Amino acid sequence: MALAVLAASDSDDEARKPEKRPGAFRTISEVAEDIGVHQHVLRFWEGRFTQIRPLKRAGGRRFYRPDDIDLIKGIQRLLHGHGYTIKGAQRVLKDHGVRFVQAIGRGEAEVGKPSLQDRETDGEPEVIAAATDVDAILHDVLCELRACREALASLRPGL
Repeated sequence: MALAVLAASDSDDEARKPEKRPGAFRTISEVAEDIGVHQHVLRFWEGRFTQIRPLKRAGGRRFYRPDDIDLIKGIQRLLHGHGYTIKGAQRVLKDHGVRFVQAIGRGEAEVGKPSLQDRETDGEPEVIAAATDVDAILHDVLCELRACREALASLRPGL
């Protein structure tokens, strides 16, 4: 019975929280909850994507501006929605700019499918390595085929 009362009071607290204005700054916990990731993921992304620059106050408390949140949502959509790797998402930022990724975060822009090297491969790094070294692989195959042809040609005079 006491648990039911406690649970009810928690939901009442949630309902009583004043709604923030759209332009208000958000804490890391609010942003993490809003986009469905843990706080440590946001801190990790800050290290990987230097374009994410929350304001830091006393004690290291982070406050995210609306543009930061749009950028984070865009990065999340690239990584989780479209299957980009971190390097692939960084490439999109470099090639198209922060405003484009923010537009992705707001749902105003779409990005194409990631190339093989920008795609998350679920633990198959050799596929990416092979795809990026296609010229070297083709060269090796061609050399092997020439060696086979020479070996066959050397057998022919003896027949």
